[in-house]
Amino acid sequence: MSIRNIEKIWLDGELKSNEDAVVHCATNTLHYGLGVFEGIRSYSDGENSYIFRLDEHVKRLFDSALIMNITIPYTHDEVKRAIEDTIVANNLKEAYIKPMVYLGSESLSLDTREHTVHLMVIAWSAYNYASNGAQGIKMNVSSFTRHHVNIAMTKAKANGNYMNSQLALREAKNAGVDDVFLLDSDGYVSEATGANVFMVSNGVLYTPELANCLNGLTRQTVMQLAKDAGIEVVSKRITRDELYIADEVFITGTAAEILPVCEIDNRTVGKGCVGELTQSFINDYQLMVRAKLPNYTRWNYKLNIL
Repeated sequence: MSIRNIEKIWLDGELKSNEDAVVHCATNTLHYGLGVFEGIRSYSDGENSYIFRLDEHVKRLFDSALIMNITIPYTHDEVKRAIEDTIVANNLKEAYIKPMVYLGSESLSLDTREHTVHLMVIAWSAYNYASNGAQGIKMNVSSFTRHHVNIAMTKAKANGNYMNSQLALREAKNAGVDDVFLLDSDGYVSEATGANVFMVSNGVLYTPELANCLNGLTRQTVMQLAKDAGIEVVSKRITRDELYIADEVFITGTAAEILPVCEIDNRTVGKGCVGELTQSFINDYQLMVRAKLPNYTRWNYKLNIL
């Protein structure tokens, strides 16, 4: 399903048709980027559908709004219901869902204290982040630097922050690779354009510190899987050359899920194929999101789709 084929969009408390769900041309967020959003997925086990880690996603939406000094005019439960209603209204079994909080069209001033706050929820059929993901993707190190912690609020999933990702991803595609690693202002590995980073070296799982990274929910999920399996997990500063010589490298995100990286800057990673530990995480994750791992079903929110 393309965006154009969406039937219903939740906008300010109502489910509206795709054609009727419109915003004003003077919408402040459209011009300046001050808004927050979430990326959420639902999965089907063939019989039932589940939203993965819905409570945590909604909490992060509210946390992002707090960081950006925006008050969401709905409760957590109301936002959860809006998300569920949108999926059901579009009869989606496996979906990508994007709730977004944005500022109204009262003015195009940079002073947004008096602007109304709006909420929309869009849902469409889930898609593959990378067409060749199962075999491993190719990445470069970007010429763009990730945001400094005191330039943009890096713990918020904020609209305007993603211009940095869009520029970096365009650079990646033009270079013929799938994605890029962005370094922080000190030259250490931060994130991919829309995903967190992991590497495996001598049986230890490493991931960059969160100084200027979003604490991704898929990142948290993989770390929990690793700890439960008795694998040592270390958060630390990582240099680009450490990625080159790692045994395995992969990236994680709600859209990306778990994607193995087979090449970085024209250098083969490990054996040049999906690593053993990476594949184990992929297998467990695909079971987990469909409520097939009993120890983790607390993260599966069952949908009432007829």
